[in-house]
Amino acid sequence: MKKIFFPCLAQRAFWVVPAIVLFFLACPCVRAEDARGEGGRASLEHAPSAPENGGSILFGSIGEASNLIPYLSTDSASHEVADLIYVALLRYDKNLNPEPWAAESWSMEEGGKLMRFTLRKGILWEDGHELTAEDVAFTCALVADPATGSPYAEDFMRVREVRVLDRYTLEIRYEEYFARAVASWMNPILPRHALAGQDIRNTPFSRKPLGAGPYRLKSWEAGSRITLEASPTYFAGRPHIDTVVYRIIPDSATMFMETRAGRLDVMNLSPLQYQRQTSGPLWQREFCKYRYLSSMYVFMGFNLEHPFFRDVRVRKAVSLAIDRESMIRGVLLGEGVAAFGPFKPGTWAYHPSLQPVRQDVAAAQKLLAEAGFADHDGDGILDRDGKPLAFTILTNQGNEQRIITATLIQSQLRAAGIDVRIRTVEWAAFIREFVNKGRFDAVILGWTIPQDPDLYQVWHSSQAEGEGLNFVRYRNARVDSLLEQARSTPDQAQRTRLYCQIQEILHEEQPYCFLFVPQSLPVVHRRFQGVSPALAGIMYNFEKWWVPAALQRSVALP
Repeated sequence: MKKIFFPCLAQRAFWVVPAIVLFFLACPCVRAEDARGEGGRASLEHAPSAPENGGSILFGSIGEASNLIPYLSTDSASHEVADLIYVALLRYDKNLNPEPWAAESWSMEEGGKLMRFTLRKGILWEDGHELTAEDVAFTCALVADPATGSPYAEDFMRVREVRVLDRYTLEIRYEEYFARAVASWMNPILPRHALAGQDIRNTPFSRKPLGAGPYRLKSWEAGSRITLEASPTYFAGRPHIDTVVYRIIPDSATMFMETRAGRLDVMNLSPLQYQRQTSGPLWQREFCKYRYLSSMYVFMGFNLEHPFFRDVRVRKAVSLAIDRESMIRGVLLGEGVAAFGPFKPGTWAYHPSLQPVRQDVAAAQKLLAEAGFADHDGDGILDRDGKPLAFTILTNQGNEQRIITATLIQSQLRAAGIDVRIRTVEWAAFIREFVNKGRFDAVILGWTIPQDPDLYQVWHSSQAEGEGLNFVRYRNARVDSLLEQARSTPDQAQRTRLYCQIQEILHEEQPYCFLFVPQSLPVVHRRFQGVSPALAGIMYNFEKWWVPAALQRSVALP
């Protein structure tokens, strides 16, 4: 029996974790009654009743994957690809209940302090080695290692001990109850035999991964496409679709044109595209649209080390000057709801009585006057100590929704005497050179909302150093204490009360301007069968999608 010991959290030294997570390894959460296909029948006439293997599917990706080692990659593009390459012990089913995946069985004992997993036998890595309990233990130790610098390390720091009982059985022991324990083991397993002894931050594995999932990496054409092929050794059975292609198209309008021309099969529509540009015979005949409230929110985050934004009055004034309802109408065409915090409306952690900040320009100007700002030179822009109240909003190129949001904020803040400039940057440079390094005044981004509402990695003070996920550098001792309590109690009612207190503090201090939760508006070509909307969205059963043989296509090249 092999043991791997981890120091208790209280004894562990602090370390810096890098980058920004735009995709928390979690399925999208939707209400089944809200996820619907539009545009006629979801299946084609005379389609075979039994799934058939073959064909390809082309996805549009606005950004290129950065790293296919999931514990180092922090962008949605990387995780979407990696999710098809690797397996985890557990995953969510269509109703967002945990179910075994690489594990054959699992249990929680001793009040949640002990987890026991038995792996399925015969799960093979691409090179023919068998996936074993040693791989799980290796993954846990690797991610928790400070030298790895993983933004997901905190989950694995909570592990006190890993015991490998035999080739297929292991126990995970925690010092105390950890609310995210189950979600932690929905993260990918890495191959010990391929990575042991390597410098994880400088290895060819990041672009040539070795997985045990439904697909394998076939090719990666930098700046153009990533191609996956079905794995013949996937333990749950070969996926039906032979080839998956992610085309990198850093502009949503171009992506829409490629979809309409039949050179993409799946994309997320903008509200304008969904409501006004996808009607008519072609769209009715060729595509099926879906609509449900997404598990993500859009925000404008302040750099709290900026001299203006250190003052809570300035942050609150900016938030008061923004009209979220007009933003919902103008940017989303009504396809979304205003946000006041980091949780999805209708979920158990969502505050029952807080409301989104309502626009009040007079109140905003009063707060700015209290902070010492006035228009001393009569140019319409407030200033203090000879410096105008001006800042730049940074966001990524190609995301039309965020750019329009920034433009609307610019106009609304001008009415309050605040001068705003807008800068867009290519995605990879945006994250690597600006967000990660804190080189911004304010930034418009979106966070996905994980199924477990733990907020530690984004809001705890320990994550506000270096390239931590708390990249706005928010520090609040009371919030830290509430976060620590919330992830250590099994009582959901108590967790709800703690998260409500956190939401109240964030609402009062406004480190973010929480803006909106948009509708998710995916469109899928009609030839794909097996698409079945559920609480988990539409991608939870992707490996079961299929195309009738008569409608299968080879990969379309532009």
